[in-house]
Amino acid sequence: MAQLIEKFKKYRLNQKEYEKICELLGREPHGVEWGLFSALWSEHCSYKSSKIHLKKFYNKNSRVIVSEGENSGVIDLGQGERISFKMESHNHPSFIEPYQGAATGVGGILRDIFTMGARPIMLSNYLCFGDLDAPRMKSLVQGVVAGISGYGNCVGVPNVTGFTDFHSSYNKNILVNAFALGVLYPGEELALSKAQGTGNDVVYVGAKTGRDGIHGASMASESFDDKSASQKPTVQIGDPFFEKCLIESCLEVIRSGKVVAIQDMGAAGLISSSFEMASKGAVGLELHLDQVPLRDGSLTPEDILLSESQERMLLVCEPKNFEYIQGVFNKWGLEATRIGKVLDQKNMRLMWHGELLSDIDPDLLVENAPRYDRPYKKYSPQNRNQIQLEIFDVKETLEDIMTCDFGSSKKWIYDQYDQRVGSQTARDCSQSIGVVRLEKSKRALGLALGCRPYLMRLDARIGALDAIYHPSLQLASKGFKALAVTDCLNFGNPENEKIMTEFVTSVESISEACEKLDAPVISGNVSFYNETLSQNITSTPATGVVGLRESIENIPLENFCKERSSVYIVYQHEIETGGALEQLYKNKISATAGDLTHTDQFIETIREVSRFALSTRVVGKFGLLYAATLMSSDTLELHMTEKVDFLNTNQDLFTERLYEVLFEVERSQGFENELQKRNIKFQKLGSVQKISHGTKLLKQKYLNSFEEKV
Repeated sequence: MAQLIEKFKKYRLNQKEYEKICELLGREPHGVEWGLFSALWSEHCSYKSSKIHLKKFYNKNSRVIVSEGENSGVIDLGQGERISFKMESHNHPSFIEPYQGAATGVGGILRDIFTMGARPIMLSNYLCFGDLDAPRMKSLVQGVVAGISGYGNCVGVPNVTGFTDFHSSYNKNILVNAFALGVLYPGEELALSKAQGTGNDVVYVGAKTGRDGIHGASMASESFDDKSASQKPTVQIGDPFFEKCLIESCLEVIRSGKVVAIQDMGAAGLISSSFEMASKGAVGLELHLDQVPLRDGSLTPEDILLSESQERMLLVCEPKNFEYIQGVFNKWGLEATRIGKVLDQKNMRLMWHGELLSDIDPDLLVENAPRYDRPYKKYSPQNRNQIQLEIFDVKETLEDIMTCDFGSSKKWIYDQYDQRVGSQTARDCSQSIGVVRLEKSKRALGLALGCRPYLMRLDARIGALDAIYHPSLQLASKGFKALAVTDCLNFGNPENEKIMTEFVTSVESISEACEKLDAPVISGNVSFYNETLSQNITSTPATGVVGLRESIENIPLENFCKERSSVYIVYQHEIETGGALEQLYKNKISATAGDLTHTDQFIETIREVSRFALSTRVVGKFGLLYAATLMSSDTLELHMTEKVDFLNTNQDLFTERLYEVLFEVERSQGFENELQKRNIKFQKLGSVQKISHGTKLLKQKYLNSFEEKV
């Protein structure tokens, strides 16, 4: 029994899971089979605590080509253009080893995209850190940013937008979520991962297998303790120059039409790629593990199966096409090695120097992982009546905001990213949304990230709805229609009823908002066990919302751009909250009662009237005055000379209302007529005038204060 307990500990399995394994096999597991079940039944790979709820997502409409079961989702943009995009977490590895954890997060998400046959053209990241003065936090910030830039810049894909938060709930578990998007132009092959064709070759391509990342998937499926630093060997090590060659060689062989199936060796490495490919295709594979290229000759068969070494792919091809495929990879300085065959019998046969290590149905691992319906409560609204925030000095309050960790400019972060490589970037990290130009149709593709964690701390439903509505509104203010969504659901321990309640509420609320906007969830990731010593992170369902605009021309700017133009606020006030400022001053948030019932209609109206705008900005964290200050350019600012009905006290300048948008317009009458026709509330705030000396000084502090702290 003591030996069995040790195995449970090593392979992160429990007694009930062990009993289920024995039942499925009709015997006890032996040898490498412990590692197989450990990896594929981990939370990270099997989604055993979330899968029953993920089925609730609104995930299909006429545009969707792929929404589940593949490396990444795919939608049709029309005119022969398709895009594939996804968001994934690398939280645990980045906390243990920030540079490599963040770097390989970028590498992994890129592989999910080009595995589909799509050329990556856009990167982004969603980051949550703890207080800057918390232990290790400055080095974590520095390491993560360096890892993202070090990999993304070298591989040659622009990083066009992002989100960064700071709060004490992330002191012991930071969030590092990576987003990537790729495009397939007319005539380019879409690749899938379903293995098929009895006798076809199973081919290993890319980097050699090493010891890094072994047990990485199961490490990412448990809470941290005070010994988390000892898990550094489970963190992968990446090589972006190798990945660049892998991108080009994979796209070349996919577009040749000579690849039957292809899959990234990501979490759980060779185990997940081979078993999932076989299960999807209802076939078997015979794999000769002694044929796998190694950079460490001491690796055991289990090590080879569990390694998460980077820049590796598994593909299936007809034997007659192997030499062509090998030639392409050799041209790019990479290896392509036959390691097995497709079998007609649906069994995975794992061989080692002629010895049969395991002969097992892939479905036992892929389709029969435990499914846990964790306890949770039905959502009930938080008690919200009024905002408990009082502001005495407007100037001092604004300076506090502009220089705090969350409110100050993150220019120091995004200046380290290459935002223009590839020459397709139209709006970069200095703007509220990222925009790239589609080369063939010349249309504009926009990206905005969602989830404001402080709203999740207020109310899980409001926070999750906002995770869709706020980025969709940002896109709409620039003339983009939201088309589809990816998510990265970051939560604490799912065995905690409160955490599971927030998770289920988030899934249902995101799905509701997506259905109203007809923007389906086409891909995503769940990251549970973001917990250390029983302290959970703020539940953080991060999202990436992608939108389309028919023209790249005349996208509204982000800053005031014309003297004497008029500035309006267009709004719906369904909920008011003390928001980010109340969190800053009191470390809590209050709000008025309400729901976001009509927000989808408001978003569509904003998109329609965006054609009148010279510049726009969605009023978000810290409220109206902060947004207007950020809209100030080097020479122009808002002169608020008009009386505004809802600005009665100092507090109202900083209250966050869901939702408001600032518009700078030149043709005031036409703009007002359009809003009146649609029965949308608006008020003129004033006009754009030359900037004052005080605003210049404040903007300088805003730009410099974060860099000085880090």
